[in-house]
Amino acid sequence: MSVHSFGLGLRKPHYKDFLDGDTLVAVDFVEVISENFMVDGGRPRHILRQVRERHPVALHGVSMSIGSADGIDRDYLRRLRALVDEVDPILVSDHLCWTRVEGFNSHDLLPLPYTEEALDVVCANIAIAQDMLGREMLIENPSSYVAFADAPMTEWQFLDAMCARTGCALLLDVNNIYVSATNHGFDAQDYLAGIPADRVRQIHLAGHSQGRQLLIDTHDKPVPPRVWALYEAALARVGPVATMIERDDDIPPLAELLEELTIARDMARPDARRAA
Repeated sequence: MSVHSFGLGLRKPHYKDFLDGDTLVAVDFVEVISENFMVDGGRPRHILRQVRERHPVALHGVSMSIGSADGIDRDYLRRLRALVDEVDPILVSDHLCWTRVEGFNSHDLLPLPYTEEALDVVCANIAIAQDMLGREMLIENPSSYVAFADAPMTEWQFLDAMCARTGCALLLDVNNIYVSATNHGFDAQDYLAGIPADRVRQIHLAGHSQGRQLLIDTHDKPVPPRVWALYEAALARVGPVATMIERDDDIPPLAELLEELTIARDMARPDARRAA
């Protein structure tokens, strides 16, 4: 598969589109939420095996809790490793956040303070995860709604240090950069300039919603113009990497998402980037 590939998140309303008929859906890969398929057997695992016969698969987790001070859940990693061994995914990713404390999973992607202490915790957990999975992890930058005033590092400085210490890679969510930059008042271009561009393996694109005071990363709308513009700037910074459209709510017909993916393909063409 080409490094510069284009995919969609595989969601239940589109299973039939991906599995029926002789014509393959025009994507280079699909991404699935790891936890939805981490139970042995059953219909979900069967569907994933069928999809994997037609398309490369990326696994994207939401519950690894990389930032957990309690340490990483090794039983979770064993179950994820079993899925990895079965599916042979092109990429395995999760988020820079914490979700779990004292065995309780909040199912929320909770923010970290960007401190040396938090960096130590994150790096130790990533090292264990990469060792148990036997592969490089991609860590996604979060969208955030609160900031820690005394944190000595910016988010992009934290990501840079994390990659340097662990050898992990980045899943750069361009919509999350835009949401967080708007919510906290930093410059998204400074963010792009500060990340380790050579560690970016994948880009996420999505839409968001306007809350009462903040932007909310809802994944329920098409990619908006300002996120497309930031994607163009990200391409200039990181070069050709896998790009994916995320849609998790108010999911439209597959054809509409493929139209969005065509926009990403067109923007990423070398002649288009030179013209810009």
